[in-house]
Amino acid sequence: MNLEERLKAAIRAVPNFPKPGILFRDITPVLEDPQLGRDCIEGFRDQLRNTTIDAIAGIESRGFLFGLPLALAMGVPFLTVRKKGKLPWRTVAFKYDLEYGSAEVEMHVDSVRPGMRVLIHDDLLATGGTAMAAAELVRMQGGSVAGFSFLIELAFLRGAEHLQPYNTGLVSLATYE
Repeated sequence: MNLEERLKAAIRAVPNFPKPGILFRDITPVLEDPQLGRDCIEGFRDQLRNTTIDAIAGIESRGFLFGLPLALAMGVPFLTVRKKGKLPWRTVAFKYDLEYGSAEVEMHVDSVRPGMRVLIHDDLLATGGTAMAAAELVRMQGGSVAGFSFLIELAFLRGAEHLQPYNTGLVSLATYE
């Protein structure tokens, strides 16, 4: 089996979580398989080999799980994107709309240096709102978005369309149509 097939075999589909009508993609079995986890990092590295990356920004909290090991493997800094109020230092914030309401994410003001090329990483791409907000935080600090990477893409939600204005690549290891 190739990496995508192995991931899909490991990812657990949990119906009606966290609310009725949602089919949650649980990556816990992937985290419990050290070889599959290593293969995911190698899969990301392979797909990103032609992308110049100065740092990786992982989105709280599951974006930290593969974002940090990927940053370590690529020899670049790991930057954290967190929900408002979770970072201890001065921050830059970006508020964005959700289907019902809004959310806000932050980064430390000194995380991104001008001209830095930052890969935005999360575990899952759904509608693209949070990834777009992280990209805006990078741009607000004078950096540029080098690309986006996700363990899982729910293509039927068309989140990749929201990321097209950044004119970068998008890597996902497992896509659900």
